Parts: sequence; C-alpha cells; structure tokens
Amino acid sequence: MSQFNASLPLLGFAAYSGTGKTTLLEAMLPKLVERGIRVAVIKHAHHNFDIDQEGKDSYRLRKAGASQMLISSRYRRALVTETPEEEASLPYLIAQLDQTQLDLILVEGFKKLSFPKIELHREEVGKPWLHPDDSNIIAVAANVDADTTLPKLDINNLEKLTDFVVAFAKDNKDFKANTQENKQGLLCGDLTPSGMLSVDEGRDRILSQIEALQSTQKVDLKAALGQIVSRDILSPVNVPQHTNSAMDGYAIRGDDLERDNYNVVAQVMAGHSYDTPLEKGQAVRIMTGAPVPECADTVVMREQAEQEGDAVTFNLNMSPIYAGQNVRQAGEDLALGQTAVAAGTKIEAPELGMLASLGIDSVKINAPVRVAIFSTGDEVQHPGEAQKTNCIYDSNRYTLHAMLTQAGCEVIDLGIIEDNEASLEETLVKASEQADLILSSGGVSVGDADYIKTVLDKLGLINFWRINMRPGRPLAFGQIADTPFFGLPGNPVAVMVVFLQFVEPAIRKLQGINNWQPEVLNAIASERFRSRPDRTEYTRGIFSFDANGRLTVKSTGQQGSGILRSMSEANCLVEVLPEQANAEVGDTVRVIPLKSRI
Repeated sequence: MSQFNASLPLLGFAAYSGTGKTTLLEAMLPKLVERGIRVAVIKHAHHNFDIDQEGKDSYRLRKAGASQMLISSRYRRALVTETPEEEASLPYLIAQLDQTQLDLILVEGFKKLSFPKIELHREEVGKPWLHPDDSNIIAVAANVDADTTLPKLDINNLEKLTDFVVAFAKDNKDFKANTQENKQGLLCGDLTPSGMLSVDEGRDRILSQIEALQSTQKVDLKAALGQIVSRDILSPVNVPQHTNSAMDGYAIRGDDLERDNYNVVAQVMAGHSYDTPLEKGQAVRIMTGAPVPECADTVVMREQAEQEGDAVTFNLNMSPIYAGQNVRQAGEDLALGQTAVAAGTKIEAPELGMLASLGIDSVKINAPVRVAIFSTGDEVQHPGEAQKTNCIYDSNRYTLHAMLTQAGCEVIDLGIIEDNEASLEETLVKASEQADLILSSGGVSVGDADYIKTVLDKLGLINFWRINMRPGRPLAFGQIADTPFFGLPGNPVAVMVVFLQFVEPAIRKLQGINNWQPEVLNAIASERFRSRPDRTEYTRGIFSFDANGRLTVKSTGQQGSGILRSMSEANCLVEVLPEQANAEVGDTVRVIPLKSRI
C-alpha cells in the first residue's frame, strides 16, 4: 500500500537533454484538457532555477531571508521553499498535490526512479536508448525505429501520443489495485532509487509468499494464553444464561407500575430462583445476578424502596420507573451458538476469562510457529567464553530469541555457524527439516562471501535485497526447500528493526492472523529528526505525554546500528517516511511503540 494513499496514475517522460520533453508536454497538455483529463505536472530541474521575477515583492522577501514564501491571489497561489540542504523527493512532491482534483500526474525528469515512463528519443541528439536498461519504460516515442517489443510511437505524431497517455490514465484509474508485475501502475511508496526496494514493497513481496500454517493442537485453557485460535469458538450457552437483575432491588411486572405499594412474596439470592410466575401487585426482593421470576421484567433499585413488613413502596421523586429497567436479558452479552472468539484471535486474559465463564476448559489453537535461528561469522563467539582478539560476543541470537518468544513462537537455537560452505549447508538443511521459518543474522547481505550465495541457490530460491531504510538496508529472503528464510543484517539494532518491519508480519501471517498491523501513533517531535529523501528512517525514541496532554517524542541519542543501549532505553521507533525529508521540532511524526514486541 502506498504510504501517501495515492490514487492516481503516474506517468513519466524519460529522455536526454535536448530531446524536447518540455516542448512536447507543452503541446500535449491542451489536448489532454480538451479530452477531460485533469493533469498535474511535476518537473525535475538539475540546475538552479528561480520562478520569481527580480524586483517583485515575493522575490524581495525571499531574498531578504524568508525560507518559505507563500504568495496568493484570486486566481492562483505559489509556495516557494528554499532547500539548501537537500532536494525534495518525488513522493514528497506528489504528496503536495490535491489529488481529489486530478486524473493524472505527469512527471518530467526523475528518470532514475522506478515508475512508469515513456522514453522520448531523437536520433539527431546522438544519445543511446534508455529502455534496454530501464524495465519501467512502458513505451518508446522516437523518430526512428526502435528494436523493442514495447509499444512504439512516432514522437512527431502528437495525436497518437495523446491517445496513448489518455488510454494509460483511463486504464489505470484504479491505481491502488495495480501489482508490482503490472508496470502500468505504481504505488508512490515504491518510488525508490534504482535497485532499492521501499519498506512497503519489500514487506508486500514477503507476505505474498507466506501461507498460514495448517497444523493445530488442543491445549488446556491456561496453556492457551498468547496462542492463536484455529477455528471459531461458539458459545455453548446464553450469557447471561437467565434474564437476571442488574442490581440489588425489587423485581416487579412492567405492566403493573401504577401502584402505591406491592406485596413482597419472596427474596431471591444469586444462585437461587423464585419459580412461581409473579402476579400483579406482587414484588420479589432480588440480589444482583439472580434470575428474575417469570412475568417480572423490571427491577427498582433498593435505594429507591422502603419496605415495612411484607409491603414495599417506591420513591418516584428520586427516579421514575420504566418498564424493563435494570434487567439483563438472557443471551444479551452472548447468545447460544454465537461466536465467542473468532478464528485468528490471539488469546489474552479477557478471552481466557470469557471462555472459562462459558465452561470451556480446552481450546483448539494453531500450533506455535517453530523458528530456527543461527548466527554466522568466524568473529562471533558465545557469551561466557574468554573473548578472543578481534571477536565480538553474539547478541543477535539472544534478542531474536526474546522477540520470537514475545511473538508466541517456539525457538530452535542452532548456535553460531562457522564461515564455510559445508557447515552452512548442513545447518540450513537441518533447519528446513525442523522449522516453519529460518532466521540467520550476518553474512547474507549483498557483497558477502560467494559460498553463501552458492549454498542458498543450491538449497532454495533466495533474493538479496537492498531496502531503502536505515538501519537495516541489507535483507535476504526466500525459501529453503519449502521453508521461508530470512537473512538479517549483522548489526544488532538493524536486526531488531528489520525483524519488526518484515519478520514479525510474516510470523503473524504464518500464525493465521490476517491483515495484522502493528500499533502506530502520532506524536509531536520535540527535537529535529533528520533523514534522507526517499528513505524510511527509524530512530530509537522515547515518547511521553507533556503537561498539555500531547504525545511528544525525542530520540535516545546516538543512533549507530551497533549501539544496543539506544534500543534498551527506547520505548518506540520514530518512523520518518520517505516523503518527509526531515521532521522539524513541532512536526507530527509516526511512532511505533515497542512494548510487548521486543
């Protein structure tokens, strides 16, 4: 899903300087407008530019020091923002558009980003073709024949070019439904530099290859805490089982409210009953939870009643009496046969209590996900050993073990694997036979030893990805035999962040939880959170409520990927999205609470 909820087709024009991109767009725009297409254009300029005319008020004020200059008139408005530190990203620019008033976004430039484009080519410019090296090009417009199976257009035939663009806009109106394989559409969250995957795109690719496990088991109710219900649990009884009193008082008939006094014929305690139908003029003193007699449907609270002998009167000045008041109907909370706990629900204390109240003492759950973990690297050694020169203690298996346990998994710890082909192959084969999921840390990122890739290719199908995030850019994912495999980074903090963003969603799907989403809050930044355009940045943070009741967040300090202390002190991750290049003091940022997850 797009991080900006973009709902529009996005089409670029890719060409070398001198091909005439702007001239072509200038000629095409009136024709698109004539055909009822509402268009926005985003132009990327590599050089310095100025849209203000020297001498104009807005120009003078900006040059005097205004970092943002907003000028408005009856017919148009413009915001000029100085960006000396870093250039705005395409996702950020798209987010500035009012997409409710548009049908299509055209982009001139940004040719290195991954989104649908038409290549413009003129032979006389003397530049090579772009489409052989850019899979995002969906058509070629040129003044010579192109050796390609892509649609070919005449760059000088404006009508045919316009027809193609209009068809693109109409065919891709349902922008969010497009898949990665359908290059006619694209989610803005996937606009990352060539060769990089966005966080959303990486997660979606992973989840598309994960299927819920089918193994189930029956466990005692107390042992079900934290486990996932495998099928709907239906209530074997009504809750409450009987129509009963919601408070201590007197039960009377709702069709007999006009009397001055009533004859008290019985007293009913919780766990007992009065089995004779109540007649008009009669009342029963009743305790909270006790079943009301047949024909009685109204309870007057004890504080409103005055009883002398067998007669009771009610103070109507205190409160009027309404038929049906203070009575809980049988099955009001849960009807016989109604779903008490749905399949895919994680059993917590409330579910345990409710199931116990229904008389249920055992539950059928999805079997816990078995996860095999191991670390790689000759420089890694076990805690407790005398530290060797140039070696580090293995912390990743311990953090992963804890996070997996928090997620309700059964952990198979395979220890530290030597840096050689035979050991890795033996470990992976063993893990695929024993586990539902395999996690390794270190040694499987792009650029690591060739034997690792050889072993992984031999045993399964693995993709080596670079995710456009920090920390945690390197990620390997695929299958060993039929078992999903994650190769996580070696840096301790990066391991935890990647686990939260990619591994935990996969585990939840394996557990049978559909569409699982972590808790995300909005908070006010109490310090500046820097990031790079187009990249998702995760900062370890501490959130709390200020004196005005606002949720605010600050960082834990230095953010190096190896500084575990920063994660220990954090109670959240601050997520700065790609379209938000920096978060300034007072800006709203996304906060991902860490409680119960690490």
